[in-house]
Amino acid sequence: MAPRLFGWWRRPGVRFWVLLIPAAVMTFGAALVVGAWFNVCAPVDACPSIASLESYDPDQASKVYAADGRLVTDLGLERRTVVPLREISPAAIAAFLTVEDHRFYRHPGVDPIGIIAAMKPLLRLKRPRGFSTITMQLAGNLWPGQIDRRQRMGFAGVTRKLREMRMALEIERNYSKDRILELYLNQIDLGNRAFGVEAAAQRYFGKSARQLNVAEAALLAGLPQAPSRYNPRRNPDLAVWRRNVIISLLRESGKLAPESAEAWKSYPLALSSRSDYSGVAEYYVEFVRQQLEARFGMDLYRAGYRVYTHLDLDMQTAAERALQEQLDRIEEGKLGAYRHPTYRDHLEKRAEDDADNGSPFSPYLQGAIVSIEPATGYIRALVGGRDFADSKFNRVIQANRQAGSTFKPFVYAAALRNGIPLSKIYVDSMISMEIPDQPLWEPNNYDLKFDGPMSMRRGLFMSRNTIAILVGLDVGIDAVASYEPKGSTNGPHPRSSPDS
Repeated sequence: MAPRLFGWWRRPGVRFWVLLIPAAVMTFGAALVVGAWFNVCAPVDACPSIASLESYDPDQASKVYAADGRLVTDLGLERRTVVPLREISPAAIAAFLTVEDHRFYRHPGVDPIGIIAAMKPLLRLKRPRGFSTITMQLAGNLWPGQIDRRQRMGFAGVTRKLREMRMALEIERNYSKDRILELYLNQIDLGNRAFGVEAAAQRYFGKSARQLNVAEAALLAGLPQAPSRYNPRRNPDLAVWRRNVIISLLRESGKLAPESAEAWKSYPLALSSRSDYSGVAEYYVEFVRQQLEARFGMDLYRAGYRVYTHLDLDMQTAAERALQEQLDRIEEGKLGAYRHPTYRDHLEKRAEDDADNGSPFSPYLQGAIVSIEPATGYIRALVGGRDFADSKFNRVIQANRQAGSTFKPFVYAAALRNGIPLSKIYVDSMISMEIPDQPLWEPNNYDLKFDGPMSMRRGLFMSRNTIAILVGLDVGIDAVASYEPKGSTNGPHPRSSPDS
């Protein structure tokens, strides 16, 4: 039967064509690859110059600190803190090398063995695996404009991969392996706007990269494949599963003993409860940001400035809590009937209607608090509204409202400073005053009533407008205007420095 089946092989010319066609296809394919390899960088600026690595200075978010040195938040699109390789935990280095490129120190930037292994699924008509080395990933992360790693399929995907390989080989010819690894570990996207292992270590664990243990290092090393999917704050179960896969790889590569690997797999997901105070003092931070942007422009979001403020975080959190609790009490009718839309009503309606945010106007009750240290003028706490996400209008800075009754204590303090006793009697009655070039001024009390004679103490207690006016006229407008609290200074406090 065999001679019959394979008799076609003896026919004239058959063997020639059977051998020629595959050879022609392979030759044509090889010619295409060689041509593409030498021409992939032919267009102007198609391949970046590695000269920029000599002055590697990636975008680093500026950090805003409170008065006691606690980190409040970052200002920038990318949270990044550049650190040298020696300040990164050996566990983190081992984990990244194991999962991303375990032959990193043995290939020239492109791994032929990795390419062959990645192509094996094609024999089963399946999609090939990725074969990017750490150096190739670095090229894509450094120059996303010319090497767009989102392009994975078709001609654009092949072109991107060839360009990535060309740049990887050039990087390896000019830089040491340790320097390349250092650049990679400072550049890689690790989710949650954290770029580089130092920022990620601080963001997820509240510690520096040098302090990462095996479990923490493995978790970070699992993020580059899908930073959003394996984000431990969003998907903790998936993050732990991915972490344990990498711990198993460390064990299989001989970098962890079997018993140590099992112990680290059971390590709890100990995320930092608060790596910074983002979400606290949002109106304060926005006020600071606006001033800094006016001075430094877009460098504020790239240059990694350290911004030290006089914010007291304990006072700030207490002020935010107090304002919210008091406004809730009012809206709940605990201080009298309240017939207007409430904050809770607004949130429910917004969820249903997907309403736009950021309007300076809100249908619910609003409030504001500012706490200024009298001796220095430093702002220790500032709450510009009830919900920064819903309304970014800062009612402390932007509202431009009258000081109203909050100014009365200055009037009474000036009177006391000038010897007028709290027992002095004034008459709460109608006042008519002529003011040049203005209509006749006839101020009133909030209840439109007058209570007759009373002491200055009672006038302050009752917040009577007419009594405050009479006291101010008695002590003199100049005395009130020039009044300064005892101990105040005209310059910075000697124990502190101005906001910077």
